[in-house]
Amino acid sequence: MNLETLTIAEARRALDAKEYSALQLTNAYLDAIAKKDGEIHAYLEVWADSAREEAKAADAVIARAESQPLTGIPIAVKDNMLIEGRIVSAASKILENYRASYDATVISKLKAQSAVFLGRTNMDEFALGSSTENSAYGPTKNPHDTSRVPGGTSGGSAAAVVAGMALAALGSDTGGSIRQPAAFCGVVGLKPTYGVVSRSGLIAAASSLDQIGTLAKNVKDAKILFDAIRGHDPMDSTSIENPKSEIRNPKKLGVPREFLTDLNAEMRAEFEKSLQKLKDAGYTLVDVALPSLQYALAVYYIINPAEVSTNLARLDGIRYGLSVPADVIGEVYSKTRAAGFGQETRRRILVGTFVLSSGYADAYYRKARSVRELIRGDFAKAFETVDAIVMPTTPSPAFKLGEKNSDPVSLYLEDIFTVPVSLAGVPAISVPGGTVERDGKKLPVGFQIIAAWGNEELLFKVGDTAARRP
Repeated sequence: MNLETLTIAEARRALDAKEYSALQLTNAYLDAIAKKDGEIHAYLEVWADSAREEAKAADAVIARAESQPLTGIPIAVKDNMLIEGRIVSAASKILENYRASYDATVISKLKAQSAVFLGRTNMDEFALGSSTENSAYGPTKNPHDTSRVPGGTSGGSAAAVVAGMALAALGSDTGGSIRQPAAFCGVVGLKPTYGVVSRSGLIAAASSLDQIGTLAKNVKDAKILFDAIRGHDPMDSTSIENPKSEIRNPKKLGVPREFLTDLNAEMRAEFEKSLQKLKDAGYTLVDVALPSLQYALAVYYIINPAEVSTNLARLDGIRYGLSVPADVIGEVYSKTRAAGFGQETRRRILVGTFVLSSGYADAYYRKARSVRELIRGDFAKAFETVDAIVMPTTPSPAFKLGEKNSDPVSLYLEDIFTVPVSLAGVPAISVPGGTVERDGKKLPVGFQIIAAWGNEELLFKVGDTAARRP
């Protein structure tokens, strides 16, 4: 079996046909991890023994002819989703030894299908960053060029999939944290409609933005994994009933060209090739106006830190996680947080505390929330005339490790095409959109498709057509 090209659909067929067992498949992935991950560092922990036991249990299910789509399928899980009894650290020192006391809802759904869990993948600490360099346990490297980042914050999951170290993976997307690494690594990344996949058991960063999604080699596999984890969950107050897709035969796609004026020539050329592929398939392309998108990045980097500041206040060295002893309670807080949080996490907490503070909340946070509604309105208005909106996933291919560490704003600018979607709560998918050459190596770039609220099925249809496979 070729693990770098094997898909969930093909593995399902082969497992059910008894061409190989789930245990053999799992062992093949564990061997690949042992061989490759020393250089790539996609995983923080590999669960070899339990993965083999889960594979044996899956083989018993298959033998009874009771298999489901993910029975025996080896999957990687981002290190911010709870699995009972397992360490879940969100790639932070402050939760280095924290063990989950229950399963996240998405994990329970995968366990119900007898999926195999290979391990937990590296990420930016608390899902804050755009490169997977902000992990307390070291950066993940891009398998296409190990001198470059895999994207963030789900970089470990994306790298594991493209390197053949997992058949598919779960990630979380706050402002592009699935779509950006999918673009940089040349895989498919789905950010579902906010609320369609339960966030119960996901360590919160920015609660109104976070959404669990899928990373896979192709659109069909992304859909298979999405179908397994979607659904209303009474344990999540933001969970919604699965909406029904209304558009069965999408034909009109909107291109926000005014928003893409600064795109460099190489990226623009690849984007136009993807547009031409859709035109050749019978789609009509029209320009759409999304005037408020110019404010999206600024709005995001007010709302995100504000919610991060609030969510991470619970990590104080008292109830759980790291605790640094001190003589007075205030010093316990300050010493624990200084030792446990990385630089980017501290930066977001400080910014968030500022924009929520008395005298500044009206000027920054509440105004950002108002502009967020304008962004939602722009998307809603556009979807009255087009079936979907398309744009690049990122403004550039993967950048060098360390290249943007001294300039946080340049790192934030990598999110310019992904954050509007998260602010609006609508679904989007990134599919392979060609390559550009850097230092003699062809680096993947992504093509992003955005649909109206609840229209994931449209994304799969258009995405399967648009994907430009190597």
